[in-house]
Amino acid sequence: MALGRIRLSQPVIQAPMVGVSTPDLAAAVSNAGGLGSIGIGGSSVEQARAMIEKTEGLTRRPFNVNVFCHAPAKPDGERESAWLDYLAPRFNAVGAEPPKSLETPYPSFLENRAMLDLLLETQPAVVSFHFGLPRQDWIDALRDAGITLLATATSLFEAQEIQSAGLHGIIAQGREAGGHSGVFDPQRGDPDLGTLPLVRLLAAQCRLPVIAAGGIMDGRGIRAALDLGAVGVQMGTAFILTPESAADDAYRARFQAGAAIRTAITSVISGRPARGFVDRWWKEVDGPGGPELPDYPITYTAGKALKAAARANGESGFDACWAGQGAALARALPAGELVVRLGEELERASAFGG
Repeated sequence: MALGRIRLSQPVIQAPMVGVSTPDLAAAVSNAGGLGSIGIGGSSVEQARAMIEKTEGLTRRPFNVNVFCHAPAKPDGERESAWLDYLAPRFNAVGAEPPKSLETPYPSFLENRAMLDLLLETQPAVVSFHFGLPRQDWIDALRDAGITLLATATSLFEAQEIQSAGLHGIIAQGREAGGHSGVFDPQRGDPDLGTLPLVRLLAAQCRLPVIAAGGIMDGRGIRAALDLGAVGVQMGTAFILTPESAADDAYRARFQAGAAIRTAITSVISGRPARGFVDRWWKEVDGPGGPELPDYPITYTAGKALKAAARANGESGFDACWAGQGAALARALPAGELVVRLGEELERASAFGG
């Protein structure tokens, strides 16, 4: 797979799952011929530097650093108080009080010049954008530094924005994908297109290379995406069970439910649409009659507080474990071994026509 100056022996990008991806995971994927990723969207500049340096110490191959380009959150005390009041019965049920107020836990890359300076200083091989795009002069500076640039699109409109901005590739994220949708403006509604029709649409309408993301778990899935015009795939849920991921035991146990596994999209945990294993958030919190959500990621402050309170009370119903629709196909293999296995499966699928 070729993207800008990057050449990969396996057409696989490991998704930059904040909270799950680690330097060890990214390095293992890159060392096996794919493109490993770390997500620094929720990190301070100091934390991001440490992650980049650790990854550089584990691999000499290219890896991807992902940042969040959401519209900067606007605090609104009235909305935030209403949301905390709405969640109060759930906090009370696990023997806790809701926070007195909500804060923005991390800034958007759009307002974080120090993070841009870090990327220009460290010059990772690849930088990817989620939730939108930064200003054009920042894009130009990163591209002029020799960094390959990717961004997530959930629609043709977003893909055309990415192409016009002069990036090197488009990550076509279908609604099957686990974790947060990269939709630019969540006010327009949840992502609508599935991975395969989105890939075909973008491959037909855009000049840039397209990377398929969402619901792809094995070599046959990769083959299907390539047949529709993708140059490669981005896989996240497939790597959660690897020993290099930071997923805890409770998270990993969710994958053992087999036929009972159910995932769905909700915005009530963070303030933006995201797909995960259905739990009490989906069953009790996400429904008609709720108040307007605070901005992302302010809503996330409440979501993480409720998860922590429930966990402290021995309750896992508010864990908010992100996963895609193919979760039942996840395999507990070392990351490098999984990349090799995916390549072998792709080779067999290609040889026998699927």
